Amino acid sequence: MKRFVLLDTTPIPENGGALCLFEYGEDFVIKIQGGDGGQLMNTRMHGSEDALAEIPCRKVAGRPNSRVLIGGLGMGFTLASALKHLGKTAEVVVAELVPGVVEWNRGPLGEKAGNPLADPRTVIRLEDVAKVLQAEPAGFDAIMLDVDNGPEGLTQKANSWLYSSGGLAACAKALRAKGVLAVWSASADRQFSDKLRKAGFKAEEVQVFAHGNKGTRHTIWIAQKV
Repeated sequence: MKRFVLLDTTPIPENGGALCLFEYGEDFVIKIQGGDGGQLMNTRMHGSEDALAEIPCRKVAGRPNSRVLIGGLGMGFTLASALKHLGKTAEVVVAELVPGVVEWNRGPLGEKAGNPLADPRTVIRLEDVAKVLQAEPAGFDAIMLDVDNGPEGLTQKANSWLYSSGGLAACAKALRAKGVLAVWSASADRQFSDKLRKAGFKAEEVQVFAHGNKGTRHTIWIAQKV
């Protein structure tokens, strides 16, 4: 019978909380320490994380020396998908706030996504994605955000700025001409679609299955800078 086996715990900087990595049979699971028992992510269901990168990266893959930003490393599936759909001269910058998550992806967890951190096109930035956005105007062809559970599923209040009008304006400034912003969410949110349009994006909501073509559906906003 499968059971959860705690492998490691790592603190969340400037938060006071921690993330826990569990082994569950052949899969890995990440949870918030002391939370309600729910899973933040697991290696069995990552279809929407794959799509978060596939859709925008297909749109910008033909640009010379394309450069994209991923907010949140997670279990590495979005990074792996971006690398798969971009050319050999591309650069994929990943902003991850929790150093322990990066170390987990360098270990056995990374094998589940094909060890994308080993790809020479990958650049890891150990800082809040908000700081990267603000520091690099017109720096990226695409931005992919998978921070917390999305605009309406926040577990950390500090993440709220990223999905605010100010945060979306910063995303627009960080994108190059006709750049693409992709935002992952555990649920749909009509008000967020309106925020994207007000921030200067042409946006659409895409519903994607978490695993294959069945089960839970997640929302991805695909927003092109106009």
